[in-house]
Amino acid sequence: MPALPIDEATVQRQFDRAGAARWQLEIDVFVAALHASASKAFGGDIPGARELGRYLDSLHAEDLALACACAAGHAAAWEHFVLEFRPVLYRSADAIDPTGGARELADSLYADLYGLTEREGARQSLFRYFHGRSSLATWLRAVLAQRHVDRLRAGRRMEPMPEPEAPSARAAPAAWSNPERTRYVALVRQGLGRALAGLEARDRLRISCYYGQEMTLAQIGRLLGEHEATVSRNLARTRKAIRQDVEQYLRAEAGLTDAAVEECFQSVVDDAGPIDLNEMLAAGDDRKTSGSLRSK
Repeated sequence: MPALPIDEATVQRQFDRAGAARWQLEIDVFVAALHASASKAFGGDIPGARELGRYLDSLHAEDLALACACAAGHAAAWEHFVLEFRPVLYRSADAIDPTGGARELADSLYADLYGLTEREGARQSLFRYFHGRSSLATWLRAVLAQRHVDRLRAGRRMEPMPEPEAPSARAAPAAWSNPERTRYVALVRQGLGRALAGLEARDRLRISCYYGQEMTLAQIGRLLGEHEATVSRNLARTRKAIRQDVEQYLRAEAGLTDAAVEECFQSVVDDAGPIDLNEMLAAGDDRKTSGSLRSK
């Protein structure tokens, strides 16, 4: 991928704005973080200098510098992080589980944030997935909430299968007779998977909690620190965005006409077969982890 047009003056301005020198952070490390953040945001496109400058100015630069310094193993940065953000993690954990059961999740994050796992001789810190597009506190709450959801998923996978006579185990209705139905449903699945993978972290988490874990708006609100009405509005916005992304995929990449797109959605309504939203979300997580996690 061609280099982004971040000139030296812009780099120095962002470095100073972030107070990165406080942590004795090497400027090359900070530049790499700026490039990673912008590359993620622009999806591989090369923005103009003005557009790129506006994006960099919108970043939570101080938090990004702190995360970079922690990932690099600077002791002063790590001590500051523990002092300032441990209370944030514990408050979030208590919101998830008022009995204190989620605090172990908060504590377990420290190993991943510090980077105890080594790959090719280098520590792999979870901080490398923070890109400064949100505050560090918001990102940490989202990571902790996702860990909680992952634990719920793991627990549900251990539940016994329903008995044959149970309603959920009854035979699915007969497939639609349209010979294109199978292809249409497969295309919608592909588009849906891509749309889910492209969502910001908090949007993915709301979708996962509401549809995958069947949590109530009130429960999601407590988890994310949002009012129920805000959760509802954000879910509606995300559903609309997913629909638009799937339609765009069907038209632009699958080459379908408007009429065929409508038939695709009708095929899913008639009989989509088993669609495991949790599996799709997990697949999206894997794709992001192989590249770079969204830091919303």
